[in-house]
Amino acid sequence: MSTRTPFRLLIACPDRPGIIAHVSSTLAHHGANITAFDQHSEGGDQGMFFMRAEFDLPDAEILFLRQALEALAPAYHMHWRLTPTAYRPRLAIWVSRESHCLTELVGQVESGDIAADIALILGNHEDLKPIADRHDIPFYTVPVDPQNKEASEAIADELMARYAVDTIVLARYMQILTPEFVARYPQRIINIHHSFLPAFIGPRPYHQAYARGVKLIGATAHYVTADLDAGPIIEQDVHRVDHRYGLEDFKRIGRYVERMVLARAVAWHVEERVLVYQNRTVVFPW
Repeated sequence: MSTRTPFRLLIACPDRPGIIAHVSSTLAHHGANITAFDQHSEGGDQGMFFMRAEFDLPDAEILFLRQALEALAPAYHMHWRLTPTAYRPRLAIWVSRESHCLTELVGQVESGDIAADIALILGNHEDLKPIADRHDIPFYTVPVDPQNKEASEAIADELMARYAVDTIVLARYMQILTPEFVARYPQRIINIHHSFLPAFIGPRPYHQAYARGVKLIGATAHYVTADLDAGPIIEQDVHRVDHRYGLEDFKRIGRYVERMVLARAVAWHVEERVLVYQNRTVVFPW
């Protein structure tokens, strides 16, 4: 009896009739058993079509399915990606001094809620090294010179290559990356910003929110682009506050929101539930 391997297929292309029928018949022809399927159509003349499917496939058909998708893609101007679902992406978590996002990510990876492995933790300070040591995760301290960020990024770049990192997670790293570094990792750097973007961009957002007297504080996980805090948004959440809450209350509540928003974003990213189009995202719930 032939063995079967679970796969995940993502597709993005201009919308037009017949895409689902053609793709599903291609999968069926090669013996795929679809176990999950979702799609989204933007509609209109310039609309886009997005699809995510999970299926198991006879191992003998894997190469032939790839060839069939390659042959199909030009007719629909299709971008596609086929990945074994068993593959566990390798994460690099970048930190500064605040530990709440790091501990949440480590805990969810170890519990299996985030289907990835933490290859290393990189900090611009040594404060969080004990957390890495407790979990047997390599920790590297790479100080940042504001006048020469390229030097520290060159060291970081070498570490990302050495550990074959798929995704960088900025877990309250609190440093602005250079556009040149960001360009080397398109849609592979996830940041948590401690406000409900686009409100309160930049540093000290809780101070800005408190001074403004907001009634909701939030956090935003997004892909990093060259524009500060303006990359495609993956996930957001909020918590209600009122006049009785002080600045420290804002920060305390915000830490909880941040850790959960970032963990959800990373989980969805590694499961390939997020497709980016222009500066927006399509996030498939299952």
